[in-house]
Amino acid sequence: MRKIILSFLMLLPGAVLAAGGGVHLDKANIDVGNQQSLQRGARLFVNYCLSCHSAQFQRYNRMGRDLGLTDAQVIDNLMFASDKVGAPMTIAMTPADGKAWFGAAPPDLSLIARSRGVDYLYTYMRTFYVDEARPFGTNNVTFPSVGMPNVLWELQGVQKPVYKTIERDGETHDVLDHLELVEPGTRTPAEFDQDIRDLVAFMAYVGEPIQLERKALGVKVIIFLLVFLVVAYLLKKEYWKDIH
Repeated sequence: MRKIILSFLMLLPGAVLAAGGGVHLDKANIDVGNQQSLQRGARLFVNYCLSCHSAQFQRYNRMGRDLGLTDAQVIDNLMFASDKVGAPMTIAMTPADGKAWFGAAPPDLSLIARSRGVDYLYTYMRTFYVDEARPFGTNNVTFPSVGMPNVLWELQGVQKPVYKTIERDGETHDVLDHLELVEPGTRTPAEFDQDIRDLVAFMAYVGEPIQLERKALGVKVIIFLLVFLVVAYLLKKEYWKDIH
C-alpha cells in the first residue's frame, strides 16, 4: 500500500504541469488514428517547428511508414533538415545558439505531448497575443512571458488582449477577459483550430508511435483474461465438485 501511495504522489507533479498552472485548457479532441490528420500535422511540424525544435527520438522513415507514406513522399515533402530518410528529426541549431537567440535553448519536442498534455498544447498554440513589452512582440496566455514567438501568426492572424476590471479585496484589478482577432490570417479561426488539432495529434503520435498498437493489444488481453476467467471458474467447479 505504501508503494502505491508513493507512486501516486510521484505522479502529482506531472498532473499539475499538464493542467497548465490553473489556466483553462480547451479540449484538443485529437484522433491519432486519423492518418490524414497526422499527415497534415507532420507538414505543419516540419515547416514551422523543426527549424528550432527537434524531435530527435523520431526517424523520418518510421514516421512515413506509420503515416502511410512512402520514403519518396517523405523525402519530397517532409525532409528539409536531413538528406537521409533513416535519420532522426534533428536540427542544425546548437543549444548555445538557441540560448543566445531565445534566452533558453528550444526544447526537443519528442515527448512534449506526454509531459504537457495535448489539451495544454492545443490551448497554448492558439493563445498568443500582441505584447510590445516582450522581445518578440508577443506573449501567451497559457505560458506567460514565453520566449517563443508566434511562428504561426501568418496562419492565425494577430490577436490582442481584451481586459476586464474586477474587484478583489477592496481593490480593482484589470484581468484578461479574452483575445480578439484584429488582423486576420490566411486561415479562418475554424480552419486554424483544425490545423492546431492536426499539429497536436502529430506531436501526440511522436510521443508514443506505438500507442494504437498498444491499445489494440490491451483490448485483446482483456478479452483473453475474461475468457480465461470463465474457463478457470468452470475448472475450479469441476475439480472441487466432490468436496463442495
